[in-house]
Amino acid sequence: MAKKATDEVRKLGKKGGKFFGEFRTFIARGNVMDLAVGVIIGGAFQKIVNSLVNDIVMPLISLATGGINFNNWFLTLGEGDFATVEEAKAAGVATLNFGTFLGTALDFLIMAFVIFLFIKGINALSSKVKREKQEEAAAAPTTKVCPFCRSEIAVEATRCPHCTSELKEG
Repeated sequence: MAKKATDEVRKLGKKGGKFFGEFRTFIARGNVMDLAVGVIIGGAFQKIVNSLVNDIVMPLISLATGGINFNNWFLTLGEGDFATVEEAKAAGVATLNFGTFLGTALDFLIMAFVIFLFIKGINALSSKVKREKQEEAAAAPTTKVCPFCRSEIAVEATRCPHCTSELKEG
């Protein structure tokens, strides 16, 4: 009985080893690591965008609109008059928080704009590299002169089609 249990544990260990080996291979692939780095950087970048919106953009909008604090811009869905969202929630009244939504929408728009600029920059750089490669390819000679008969032949030729001499590489 004990031997059978030991054999079963060994079988499970082998299956688990294969499973964790596959998992290790999956995690070690480059694109998974790139994704992880992107998520971490994106999370950190989101904090910067939130700070930009909440600490710089929204106060400027508030100043331009005569001191309106958009974070306290809300509508109650029940009885009572409340100065802040917190007071309404403490009283158990539901609220529509337009100001919070406006801040979140601004976060999204700024993030989308920054990503747009980032992608636009990458595309411009990619186009420049592609264009340079095409120019190099166009500038590269497509023909050479046979050293034996002096006929013009293709660069890739290993034998001259005119004099049938075997051409050496290089």
